[in-house]
Amino acid sequence: MKRLLLLSFFLLAGNLLSAQENNSNFATQTVDRKIESLLLIEQMDDIAHVDIVRLAGPAPAYQKKSGTAFKDSLLGNPLKFYSYVFIPKNVKQNKKYPLLVFPHGGVHSNFTSGSVHILREMVSQGYIVIAPDYRGSTGYGRSFYENIDYGGLENEDVMAARDYMVESYDIVDPDRVGIIGWSHGGMITLMNLLRYPEKFVCGYAGVPVSDVAYRLSYQTPEYSDNYTVEYHIGATPAEKPEEYARRSPVTYARQLVRPLRIVTCANDDDVSVTEVQRMIDSLSFHGRDFEYKVFPKMPGAHAFERIDSMEACEIRLDTYAFLARYLNPPKPIRTIKELRKAGYLYH
Repeated sequence: MKRLLLLSFFLLAGNLLSAQENNSNFATQTVDRKIESLLLIEQMDDIAHVDIVRLAGPAPAYQKKSGTAFKDSLLGNPLKFYSYVFIPKNVKQNKKYPLLVFPHGGVHSNFTSGSVHILREMVSQGYIVIAPDYRGSTGYGRSFYENIDYGGLENEDVMAARDYMVESYDIVDPDRVGIIGWSHGGMITLMNLLRYPEKFVCGYAGVPVSDVAYRLSYQTPEYSDNYTVEYHIGATPAEKPEEYARRSPVTYARQLVRPLRIVTCANDDDVSVTEVQRMIDSLSFHGRDFEYKVFPKMPGAHAFERIDSMEACEIRLDTYAFLARYLNPPKPIRTIKELRKAGYLYH
């Protein structure tokens, strides 16, 4: 298995160089996506059954007629996307296990092997995990990239991934489904937990994007271009404030009814601590019951709880304790030694 994966890696690496020489950004992303898939399978193979499934979400939000009658008649077709499924190898067919829905971060990104230590920590506790590459993710060509719907139908893609697991696997306990993510994944966590509380028992939002209009006020013009392009929102927050509000978790703060934990830090260099504080303040204003923690300046900044330091591991230990209270995994991690052994093999 390892030799096959290694051979595949070098073949794909060769294709990557060729794609770079041809100056094709989307071709490069496609090859990178395939390499990351191989790495995920290789690094999880000892503890998890890994599968890649193809699902369907709502039709694209932005559709442009081609002038071809046949093609135009199909513009309402659902959008297809891929998701990664991780099932602990020690599961029993006659038992039920908790599910974690794990959306990735980034405006345009995908689920990568950079999450492997966290994945291993989750799976070792008995969590089944699904990680959807929702619309706008990279590695699936220009069309899928340009189907981005930040704060919009991407949430329905994530919901479709959740529903697929509950409906398709008898080993998934529908009463023990949680959602967890960081950054844009934290935003998707908030949006789904707030708008579809019947689907989730709890949610964990790390350094979450919370107010898209405010976010663009402190980001670069190049970053804002991701939203104002024709195939996305196509306007600035000043031109369409209601559209940006619709896509922001802060708008739905009053709807929280499920356990939620939010974590951020003072020196976050991507999602401003002030933006996250707006979410915290809104939840508090509406009298919602939730947990949060604002750390001081931390090593790793935006990734402070996802890096591999002992300090980050200690923070994740608190994360798993929060999830365990509501999802009751069969083998909860209780100590740093257990966490290090689960994620890194040695402690």
